[in-house]
Amino acid sequence: AKPRQLHNTHWGLVCPAETPEGQACGLVKNLSLMCYVSVGSPSEPLIEFMINRGMEVVEEYEPLRYPHATKIFVNGVWCGVHSDPKHLVSQVLDTRRKSYLQYEVSLVRDIRDREFKVFSDAGRVMRPVFTVQQEDDHESGIAKGALVLTKDLVNKLAKEQAEPPEDPSMKIGWEGLIRAGTIEYLDAEEEETAMICMTPEDLDLYRMQKAGYVVDDDNTDDPNRRLKTKTNPTTHMYTHCEIHPSMILGICASIIPFPDHNQV
Repeated sequence: AKPRQLHNTHWGLVCPAETPEGQACGLVKNLSLMCYVSVGSPSEPLIEFMINRGMEVVEEYEPLRYPHATKIFVNGVWCGVHSDPKHLVSQVLDTRRKSYLQYEVSLVRDIRDREFKVFSDAGRVMRPVFTVQQEDDHESGIAKGALVLTKDLVNKLAKEQAEPPEDPSMKIGWEGLIRAGTIEYLDAEEEETAMICMTPEDLDLYRMQKAGYVVDDDNTDDPNRRLKTKTNPTTHMYTHCEIHPSMILGICASIIPFPDHNQV
């Protein structure tokens, strides 16, 4: 990106319409609608958790014994190494999705540089996205490549909206969706390692193409039809899905009626 231009990594975190570019860039920032700023949590339990799962503390590390070990950083500090990073990352991620870990903890695995970075500090801008099932789950019946958010959960939420439960602890709400692992908060750095689909319809289309079905192009003359993103054949797997594309806008920009229907 050119200097004093809004950077691409701000997509979904900072409103592209309200945030100025040029002279005032960086001085004024308007958060997007579902944006969240992390409040921070202590890093000691994280380090303890990873030591219990085979992380070797940096003071005891012998480079000659494990020359290809992955370095583990917690909030920018090198804490230790691990010889099986794939297993460790999946364990920590699973723990976060089950809400045993704080949902605002960010996990970034850099395979090329052999690094696993964990952030739990304050002041990171994050945004929520739907999670996509990575393996077939026979218990819940969710297929690989489908949204973790099921119709059953949506119906429960709709019922809850219509008649709220008397006991507040029985309420699902937004926190319930995070606890169920259907929604995950990503910061700019973790988003670099994620493959995010634009809409659930695009996700279904991708799954059908992966299964070998021929999907017909929508060639109708409807001028209001949505422009579909072309599926990239090199995409191995989607990890997340956008909640809604309009969530990139801030409060002021999102209340403008028909912003894309101005007179020419």
